[in-house]
Amino acid sequence: MKTWRLECSGCGDRQRGDALATTCGKCGQPFLVEYEGPAPGRGDLPRRLDMWRYGPALPIHDGELPVSLGEGATPLLRAPVIATELGLRAVWIKEEGLNPTGSFKARGMSAAVTRARTLGVSGFTVPTAGNAGAALAAYGAAAAMPVRVYAPRSTPGNILNTIRTFGAELVLVDGHIGDAGKQSRAFAAESGWFDVSTLREPYRIEGKKTMGLEIAEELGWTRLPTHIIYPTGGGTGLIGMWKAFREMIEWGWMPADVALPKMIVAQADGCAPIVRAHREGADRATPWENPVTHAAGLRVPGPLGDRLILRAVRESGGDAHAVSEAAIRADTEHLARATGIDAAPEGGCALAVLRELVAAGRVPRDSEVVIFNTGSGASYRS
Repeated sequence: MKTWRLECSGCGDRQRGDALATTCGKCGQPFLVEYEGPAPGRGDLPRRLDMWRYGPALPIHDGELPVSLGEGATPLLRAPVIATELGLRAVWIKEEGLNPTGSFKARGMSAAVTRARTLGVSGFTVPTAGNAGAALAAYGAAAAMPVRVYAPRSTPGNILNTIRTFGAELVLVDGHIGDAGKQSRAFAAESGWFDVSTLREPYRIEGKKTMGLEIAEELGWTRLPTHIIYPTGGGTGLIGMWKAFREMIEWGWMPADVALPKMIVAQADGCAPIVRAHREGADRATPWENPVTHAAGLRVPGPLGDRLILRAVRESGGDAHAVSEAAIRADTEHLARATGIDAAPEGGCALAVLRELVAAGRVPRDSEVVIFNTGSGASYRS
């Protein structure tokens, strides 16, 4: 029988797998899920067409039904025009805009709501730059549970309308996601509702890690790309994929000598705390002052997972780079016209970062690169 525990990523403190955990009470760092008992087998994967195909590698008990809307199983699309332009061996786009509510946030919320419902929470609250709130609103509706979302007033209007459509209570906040987070945590403490902020609970990472599992399966379980360019706000997906790659090797799902991807953080010049920390050789990020970028998902001035993001970049031999608003706009448009993918600005940021890193010689010409388009461009248009 599959079991797991929660282990603090900072001090190593452990909690039971059935604990309703937020951050570590001793050091304030995020808990991560660590699996116990026999390694799950790749041959045990059920015939499903969503992320719960990887149930043996996820925190769900045998016979338990997940709160699912068909998230995951997004395509890994070749981008030959972009590969030729940049002189690279191969470029793929992982098209996360095809998820429910139009973003990769669906994966994490499916896992988080599934576990929290089983553990008996009475409601959910979350701060959001946009897509996380829309996803939680949808999965709360699917679970028949109440949701309150705190969002900056500058959040794209279409995303705010999506949150309202699913019946969540929406509270607009002056300021950025950090300001929304303070109000969300205060409400959680007052109401007893569960705060599913990025990395303040351990299960959104588990949902997001399925992006890495899918890349491995789509490449035949025998190899991985040389580089992954990931638009990084809270960074849950990057942390989750790095966790997944290491788990797959430990469990024998991939060859022990498989070359792991270099994990590359993509951020905007107007909000680049991880890029600055990486450049300075720091193991944590200082919150960014006055964060500004039209790519709402990147407007996260002080990510709680800063240490884990920087650790993944360092362990993978990766990189971190920020680009201008003009570059993000230009490559958002170019990504759409060169591939047919309706890219969000975060996806445009990833392409712009790749372009500049190739030009600087920081990504070699013989590379095989996956760019993440984390959401649908339609969410940003009124």
